[in-house]
Parts: sequence; C-alpha cells; structure tokens
Amino acid sequence: MKIKNSLFVTTVLALTLTLGACSNNDGHGSMNHDMNQMNHEGMNHSSSGEVPKGLKEAKNPKYKVGSQAIITASHMPGMNGAKAKIVGAYDTTAYAVTYTPTTGGKRVKNHKWVIQEEIQNAGNKTLKPGTKIKLNADHMKGMKGASAVIDSAETTIVYMVDYTTTTGGEKVKNHKWVTESELQPE
Repeated sequence: MKIKNSLFVTTVLALTLTLGACSNNDGHGSMNHDMNQMNHEGMNHSSSGEVPKGLKEAKNPKYKVGSQAIITASHMPGMNGAKAKIVGAYDTTAYAVTYTPTTGGKRVKNHKWVIQEEIQNAGNKTLKPGTKIKLNADHMKGMKGASAVIDSAETTIVYMVDYTTTTGGEKVKNHKWVTESELQPE
C-alpha cells in the first residue's frame, strides 16, 4: 500500500511540475515579465504628471481624459484589473526596452513602456528592435541615463492614468504609460 501511495504522489508531483513549467513560458516573454514584476515591487509608480517636451495630445483617443477604464496590463503587481482614471492621452510610439539601471542591480528585460519622446536623440522616426539607445525616462530609479536596447515598437496612443492597486490598495497617480490595447471599457 505504501508503494502504491508513493507512486501516486510521485506521479502527481511530476505532472504538477511539468504543467507548471509549461504555464510559466508562453513564448511571449512571460518569464521575463514575471521577473520584471519582481524588479518593480516596492517602487513608487506615481509621477509628477509632467510630460516630455514635444509629446502631442491624442486627437481622437478611445478613452477621453477624465473617463475611466479597466487596466488589462500587468507591468506592475496590482495593475491588472485595476480601475483607471485617464489623466492624459498622447499620440506616440511606445517601446518595450531592456536596460541596466544606472544605480546597479539586475538588468530589466522587456520594460513596458518608454515613449519616443523619452529616448535621447530619437528624432521622429520609429526605431527598430535591436537599436541601442539612451533613456531620458525616469519612471523608475536608475532609468534616466541608462543604456538600453529596443525590444519592440508600437505606434499607438499612450495613456497616463491614476489607479488604485488591486494588491494592497496603493494609490498610483500619473502612471506612465499604458497603451490603448491595455485598457478596456469599464
């Protein structure tokens, strides 16, 4: 009987580990995404609300300033499912980037989002994945002045939002940035 129970437990454990390994990497960088969430924990994600020079307000955003939407992105813990108030909507190119903080620490992979106007000497042409850049963004400690590589680019409307986290109720003001595809109607 003990051998039969041990065999059953071993089989269940093996199956659990196999399924767990499959679910942690969907081919879209979810392992990196989970690691980025860990890198972002404990940081203040609010900002002054100041926008970069040259950033243009969106002419026809899906979500108007002052309206509310639900965040479907999970850049940070407690973001996915949070109710957001739209405080700004801008036409630009949003980039996912990999960078090493100027303050030291672990390399941040696939950080979403840095916009065209937050990249040193970016000009107005969309930069290609693999392009090496210098960040002017200061969303996180050690980001401003950091060397980075572009992982992906998306021409879109980006939103600055206020929201309360779904994990712990922390109030976040003027969070930069979520893209239009990362919001859904309330």
